[in-house]
Amino acid sequence: MTRNQSLALSALVAAAATAALPAAVLLAQPVPGAFTVTETGRSYGTLQDAVNDIGNSRATIRIAPGTYRQCAVQEEGVIIYEAAEPGTVTLAGRACEGKGSLVLRGTGAEIRGLTFSNINVEDGNGAGIRLEAGALNVAYARFENSQQGILSAADPSIRVYITRSTFTGLGTCENDAGCAHSLYIGDIGSLTVRESRFERGTGGHYLKARATEVVIEGNSFDDANGRTTNYMIDLPAGSVGRIADNWFVQGRDKENYSTFIALGAEDLLHPSDGLQVVNNEARFVPGLSRETAFFADWTGSRIVMQGNKLAAGIKQYEQR
Repeated sequence: MTRNQSLALSALVAAAATAALPAAVLLAQPVPGAFTVTETGRSYGTLQDAVNDIGNSRATIRIAPGTYRQCAVQEEGVIIYEAAEPGTVTLAGRACEGKGSLVLRGTGAEIRGLTFSNINVEDGNGAGIRLEAGALNVAYARFENSQQGILSAADPSIRVYITRSTFTGLGTCENDAGCAHSLYIGDIGSLTVRESRFERGTGGHYLKARATEVVIEGNSFDDANGRTTNYMIDLPAGSVGRIADNWFVQGRDKENYSTFIALGAEDLLHPSDGLQVVNNEARFVPGLSRETAFFADWTGSRIVMQGNKLAAGIKQYEQR
C-alpha cells in the first residue's frame, strides 16, 4: 500500500466512524447486554463490571453499538476492547479517577474501533486513554474534542503501537498543569504511530513523546484548521528511530510556528544519533507565506535527512 493510499484509507475510516456515531448520549446507568466477554459469553451492563470479570486473565470485551457515558479502570490482565462494528461505539463525557475514559494499568490492552469523545477534567489532562502501565495497541480508533487523546506514564517497559486512528479537536494550554497534546507519550521504551491522522488541534503539540525509540510513518498532520497549536512532532528528550513518509500542513493560527518537528528542546534523556527523517512532505495552507524550519535540533546529533519535499520558506534543518 502506498502512502497516499494509506492516508486515504485512514480518512475514510475516520469519516465512517463519524457518520456512524449515535445521535444521543446514553446516561451513566447500566445498559443490559452492552458489554460481552467473548470467551465466556457473559454480558454486563457496565464496562467496569466486564473488566472486573476478566481480572488477571486475557479476554476480549465486545461492545454493542451505542454511545456510553461510562469509563473503566483496568488493574490487571490483558484486555481487548472491541467495537462489535468499528466506528459505532463511543465512550463520551466521563473520566474515571479524574483521568480518562479508560485508565489502564494491567499487563496490556488493545483498542479496536472505539471512539473517545468530550473528555475534560479539572486539571486539564482529560484523555480518552490514560496509560499507566502495560503495553498498548490501538487500531481504527478515534479521539475527539477532548483535552488529550492518549496520555501515558513514564515507564521504560511500556510499548505503544497505534495504527489507522484519528486524533481531532485535541490539546490545550489553558491550565496551570501545563499544555495537553493530541498524543502525549512519556519516557517509555518505544512508540510506533502508523497511517494515522492528526488534525484540528486546539492547543499544544500534535504528537509529543519522550520515548527512547519512535517510529512515525505514513501519517498526516493537517493543521489547516488548527487553533493556537505548536509543533507537529515534539521529541523533547531525544529519540532514535524513524520519521518517514508523513505529510504535514502548517496552518495560520499558531502559538509557535518556528518548526514542524523539534528534537531535544527539554531535558535530554536519550541519544538521537542516527534518527532518520526521510521522504516526508511539508507545506503551508494555501495563501500562507512565512519562514520556518522543518526540523529543529537542540541535541547536535547526527540526523539522517533525505528525500524530504519542502515548500518555499521551510528550511530543512536548523541547529538550535
